[in-house]
Amino acid sequence: MSVQTLYTAATGMESLETKLDVIANNLANINTVGFKRDRANFEDMFYRHYQMPGSQDAAGNLTATGLSVGLGTEVSSTQTNFSQGTFQQSNNPLDLAIEGAGLFRVQDPSGEEVYTRAGNFNLNADGALVVGSATTGRIVLPQINIPPEATAISVSADGTVQYRQPGQAELSNAGQLQLTQFVNYDGLLKIGDNLYQETGASGPPTNGTPGVDGLGVIKQNFLESSNVEPVHELIDLITTQRAFELNSQVVQAGDQIMQLISNLRRF
Repeated sequence: MSVQTLYTAATGMESLETKLDVIANNLANINTVGFKRDRANFEDMFYRHYQMPGSQDAAGNLTATGLSVGLGTEVSSTQTNFSQGTFQQSNNPLDLAIEGAGLFRVQDPSGEEVYTRAGNFNLNADGALVVGSATTGRIVLPQINIPPEATAISVSADGTVQYRQPGQAELSNAGQLQLTQFVNYDGLLKIGDNLYQETGASGPPTNGTPGVDGLGVIKQNFLESSNVEPVHELIDLITTQRAFELNSQVVQAGDQIMQLISNLRRF
């Protein structure tokens, strides 16, 4: 039985190691724009049943309980917390934050549509609104073009993008930003670069105007910070470390029992 103790405790240590990796990633992205923290979920594994509940005893009566021993734990999933991050004010008119639900829709160079909460946008050489990246140019959809001579850029709460040309008092319309929502945000696939990808679990995307049908609104001159809470993560880190230590002590206890058994012939 002590051998099983070693394997059971090992499953706990392996699962907690995965949880530590999740916490480390959360803390590493504490300053990442639009980042959403993850949480590791656990589930117990299968059981060894010595006596099934409801079995008959010697007198023919049904037992109220059974006798089962669990064989450990495993990580069942990682779940993303899409709660609102705090807003960080900036002086860049192309910094846009989403207040509420929704994701920006952008186009990957491969032509695939991907999604992001990060609103640190720039203009490329053609004047198109793109995700701010030094490695890959991803155009925001629907495509918004602003001429290089524009002297002012305005983005309203409903995503209407306007600009002012030199010598003109009225603003010219550049286009309409849209937001995308999913039935199951946890079903989105994180692919890095602050991007999410549609999967069968997320359901199909639904595009709409900001502020309509449950979608959030756009806040210009703001960036959405990560929703990672340092105090929460550090407390989670401490409790995970202690749980790992407890499982390691179970391994030591199982080893000591095996050592005692192997030394019985000496007495």
